[in-house]
Amino acid sequence: MSGNDRVAEKLDELYRLVSRRLSGDYEVDEFGFDPELTEQLTLPVLRPLYRKWFRVEVIDIDHVPAEGPALLVGNHSGTIAVDAMMLQLALFDEHPAHRRLRLLAADFVFKTPLLGEYARKTGATLASNPDAERLLRAGELLGVFPEGVKGTGKPVWDRYKLQRFGRGGFVSTALATGTPIIPVSIVGAEEIYPILGNVPVLARLLGIPYFPVTPTFPLLGPLGAVPLPSKWFIQFGEPISTEGMSDLADDPMEVFNLADRVKETIQQTLHSLLERRGGAFR
Repeated sequence: MSGNDRVAEKLDELYRLVSRRLSGDYEVDEFGFDPELTEQLTLPVLRPLYRKWFRVEVIDIDHVPAEGPALLVGNHSGTIAVDAMMLQLALFDEHPAHRRLRLLAADFVFKTPLLGEYARKTGATLASNPDAERLLRAGELLGVFPEGVKGTGKPVWDRYKLQRFGRGGFVSTALATGTPIIPVSIVGAEEIYPILGNVPVLARLLGIPYFPVTPTFPLLGPLGAVPLPSKWFIQFGEPISTEGMSDLADDPMEVFNLADRVKETIQQTLHSLLERRGGAFR
């Protein structure tokens, strides 16, 4: 097939996709997830970033089960949640079972125009125990970043230093449902938008957690939104079983200890990955 024929075929597929969606012929689940939109339109846009710009390398993805629920717990960074998107793409493209990752997101995401709709369409839902338990009991792969905005908004001099893991709600959810916890360590996102400062007044006006100042933003205007081409690694840790431990879900000490174990595992793996990577932009 010639190059022109391939382009024509792709355009025809896009036309049929858009026509079908404009007629309402597509499905979303109870949380608003739209698999077709995600897999046919969103992920293809991200692939050049993943493969060419960040050159993501995935390690031990076989620790993620081919089916059934698992709770992926990762470090969070990068000013905006690019790491979450790269993790979704890694699991869909690199895992033999092409697993879909559902994400838990902070409430401000769903209060932000356009962003909230995009998040729901691509599989995110509010970070609450009831929603998380429903997804896990349905056999979904669920991703959570316990550092939240404390992770994405930290300054460059604190890069790869894990922030507080909230109150361990993700552990309670895993224990209550008997779901294995898989620590995920992501290196590379810290360097895409290095935060040098924050403008709280603008953040409050815009209704966002922080207004970052980076080496390129806002100095270069829209060009400052282009992420720096750092080298990425994503490593999946060995699953931590919680089977038969549902009676511990309401025990604060057990929850704290397990959350701390997950955090320490991620932190140690980050150190190892940083040594392996060497220069951030190699």
